[in-house]
Amino acid sequence: MATSKVSLKLLIDTKSSRVLYAEAGKDFVDFLFSLQHLPVGTVIRLLIKDSLVGSLGNLYASIENLSETYWQSNQNKESLLKPKTPPCASGVSMLLPSDISTAKMFYTCPKNGESHYHYSNYEYHPYICDDSRTSCPRCNRSMSKEVTYVARTTANEVSAAKGGFVQGVITYMVMDDLVVKPMSIISSITLLNKFNVKDLSALEEKVVDFGMDEV
Repeated sequence: MATSKVSLKLLIDTKSSRVLYAEAGKDFVDFLFSLQHLPVGTVIRLLIKDSLVGSLGNLYASIENLSETYWQSNQNKESLLKPKTPPCASGVSMLLPSDISTAKMFYTCPKNGESHYHYSNYEYHPYICDDSRTSCPRCNRSMSKEVTYVARTTANEVSAAKGGFVQGVITYMVMDDLVVKPMSIISSITLLNKFNVKDLSALEEKVVDFGMDEV
């Protein structure tokens, strides 16, 4: 289970009781960007306990409460309630629960690629599935042999998978509307002017920890 937290430094205007922006490091920005990889069903599941998703929450609850009697025999409600991240997705954040950050698994027939001692040929069962209980169309065995999905990757994608998305040598500015930009003196001054902050002594910094409960 993911229990890691990251720290944010908030700049607060105490006169207006407004958070002007947050100073964030690489870990937090990587977390925000990794949300782009999550299926809609996963996002709803993360939010539903707080009743934040309106009609989408009702739709999720309808799927959850619908009896198995009404589902097609080859369908499983869990695939809608707990969808996996795309196999080609990389860098899903450490802040997310482990069952969410796990990518979908793929399987083939155990006989696929099996060699014969007395023959030079190999068994060829050219099928793949995402449920290990599926029967092989050729031999009717359960397709329980795990296979590895290899996505086409560019040099940039490989780098992101290994070390997140953004550089870690600078600090980032995150607004309340999730605008993210590199931190700089000029951008800070511009923002203070935007919010019409005149009294710099009214500004206060506060460090907070951010984890799954705050998502």
